[in-house]
Amino acid sequence: MKAARKLEKLQQPGSLIEFVRQFLTPQVWKQARQCVAGRRSKPRWDLQPLVLVLVVMTWAAGDSESERFVAARGFYVMTHEARKRPGETLAGFQKALARLPLRQLWALAQGVRDEIRRRYAERLMIDGFVPMGCDGSRIECPRSAELEARMGKGSSEASAPTAWVTAFVHLGSGLLWCWRIGKGTADERLHLRQMLSLLPAEALVVADAAYMGYELARAILQHKHKQSFLLRMSSKVRLYAQDETPIEHWREGLVYYWPETVQKKQQPPLLCRLIRVQAKGKIKHDVWLLTNILDQRLSANTAARFYRWRWRNEGFFRTYKRTLKKVKLVSRTVRLVHRELEGSLLALQILLAHADLALRPRGAMGELAISPRKVLIEIRQEIKGTKSKRPGRRTSYSSRLKKCHAERRCQKSPKPSREWPRRKNHKPPDPPVFLTMNEEQKTLLEKHFRVA
Repeated sequence: MKAARKLEKLQQPGSLIEFVRQFLTPQVWKQARQCVAGRRSKPRWDLQPLVLVLVVMTWAAGDSESERFVAARGFYVMTHEARKRPGETLAGFQKALARLPLRQLWALAQGVRDEIRRRYAERLMIDGFVPMGCDGSRIECPRSAELEARMGKGSSEASAPTAWVTAFVHLGSGLLWCWRIGKGTADERLHLRQMLSLLPAEALVVADAAYMGYELARAILQHKHKQSFLLRMSSKVRLYAQDETPIEHWREGLVYYWPETVQKKQQPPLLCRLIRVQAKGKIKHDVWLLTNILDQRLSANTAARFYRWRWRNEGFFRTYKRTLKKVKLVSRTVRLVHRELEGSLLALQILLAHADLALRPRGAMGELAISPRKVLIEIRQEIKGTKSKRPGRRTSYSSRLKKCHAERRCQKSPKPSREWPRRKNHKPPDPPVFLTMNEEQKTLLEKHFRVA
């Protein structure tokens, strides 16, 4: 046993590049190369240095893009001394990046996702489900002529061009799972439907009221992976209850989700379960949740806990925008905007995954294990090659990483709020509207039951 533990300890990664190689394995690089049929035999910027420099530029500190490029390229040369050195100019790097096919970046993201699934295995499952939260956010872009003509804008015509990112986050750990990118006016519901095939089996899609819709709910139910949903309701939703319990006394029960437009198309209703999470403690307003899980495999307490964890989607975008300083992108063409987004999201996925895998105790899932800010500080120290204060000694990256735990303190006082420009005051959604079926609707319902 001691020999096995010693061997396992020796096999543990020690440097940053060794942690990165846990996810960007040789097999992952091979799959990405196979996506393109023909390529140059000896390019100045090959796929591996191009992507690694792009990823490290997301982590590196610097006021300008040229400073981050110099630091990232230096880190790559230092960690790949036996490899051919890439180009030395930022302009050449950007030209090579613009020629990089997006499907190669997608293949790398798929490979990293497969490695996360393989390394976490059953740990992704919580109370019989794999809770996946979905949310989206706009990322501001520079006001170049090309971006203003081709990218969507924000809430007003005077705003800058924006890109829209929709992302799935594993709610038990806060890990980024997958994402979709579009212009600022993209449909986040369509993004969610496109990502259903990327989710693991037994996934529970958790989303806010902006994602509610009959077509989306039906698409989740009909997907081959047998996924489920837990969606917040608002007053825009009309439901038909099986009993006559008034909404004031409602706790949970079965309802039919059957919009009028769906009835006119002769489509069947969705039998769902409506759960009311009453205002208590930090929950200031009642939360109404709709799910297709009709039995107690998903209890009301578990549903409330999963939806409370949905705020980790918001935490992910805060980390991306504030910690990695991606409130506004630097690329000025559409091709470079897409590649900057893909590369920075891949960098954040690796940052969160390698640190969480190193710090999370075995079998523990639910609490956030790492502080992304602390991890980023240690990554930047590794990129700069900063030495320890003790002369003649240098602390390894793996030992410094062990100190990057998330804070465990309980927030008792309200966080200070700041008045942000162009920010709208949030209004909690009102309860859904209960309707009673008329005789024509009951006849149509019985017809659908006979067909089923």
